[in-house]
Amino acid sequence: MASKDKLLEQLIEPVVQSLGFEFWGLEFGGRGRHTLLRVYIDSDDGITVDHCAQVSRQISALMDVEDPIASEYTLEVSSPGMDRSLFKLEHYQRCAGEQVQIKLRLPYEGQRKFSGLLKGIEEDEVIIQIDDEEICFPVETIDQARIKPTLKQEKKNQG
Repeated sequence: MASKDKLLEQLIEPVVQSLGFEFWGLEFGGRGRHTLLRVYIDSDDGITVDHCAQVSRQISALMDVEDPIASEYTLEVSSPGMDRSLFKLEHYQRCAGEQVQIKLRLPYEGQRKFSGLLKGIEEDEVIIQIDDEEICFPVETIDQARIKPTLKQEKKNQG
């Protein structure tokens, strides 16, 4: 994780938690006037638009005081959604049994993108089952990871 992301996480996570939500993660990036700070929050009871607005107001106030981003940026607060990104090792453990798509920082056996069943973690490695093979990727080699929503998940969330 980049040092700016880590700094933002350290500032924002306590605010999100103090409001009774789980800080799922953040994405920060872009170019010039299109810089985006997207903060993901979660809750066992789900996330509403009002929850996002409440958290956004508090983060905005914090950012005005701390001023950790020198340039202009847009703040978005969102639920991680069914196709949630996985940011932390504990996310991989919690989402074991789900289908995932991962993109590596550098190629492994000639490719960077993999899709398979998330089996869990072992120390600091993420275990993915692709067809009949289990592959372990050190978490620091993963650039992005997302849950691939399935019909089973959609039915569970609807009912």
